[in-house]
Amino acid sequence: MGFSEAQEELVLRSWKAMKPDSESIALKFFLRIFEIAPAAKPMFPFLREAGGDDVPLETHPKLKAHAVTVFVMACESATQLRKTGDVKVREASLRRLGATHVKAGVADAHFEVVKTALLETIEGAVPGMWTPEMKGAWEEAYDQLAAAIKDEMKLAAKA
Repeated sequence: MGFSEAQEELVLRSWKAMKPDSESIALKFFLRIFEIAPAAKPMFPFLREAGGDDVPLETHPKLKAHAVTVFVMACESATQLRKTGDVKVREASLRRLGATHVKAGVADAHFEVVKTALLETIEGAVPGMWTPEMKGAWEEAYDQLAAAIKDEMKLAAKA
């Protein structure tokens, strides 16, 4: 299924509303991932580093930076879907994402956790805009990004 003009408009409108507060929203997104799946924490090397456990997740500078990178990438790639016809993340970045996810032991179930956390976070960030149609638009956008990362993971696993 393609990404429709209506879906694009919903994603763009909500992303525009979230962008000014993207740092805070991104951190909420990752905290939600860890609420849903606490066992995911060890998959992030910077949380395992010496002293990493001593810093609360809410104030962990590396987690915040990582969260912003992931959240902004997901949102920006979603806004490009209809224009480009597929996920637009720099090819080198996509390859790196695939390799990193393979190395961390990411499985399909992890993508579902992230999807749930992303949708819940966006709904919480733009509650007045959230509709079943907007949820569907973000689901489609996330599913396409996840599929692109999974394709790269398959290639990385063969290498």
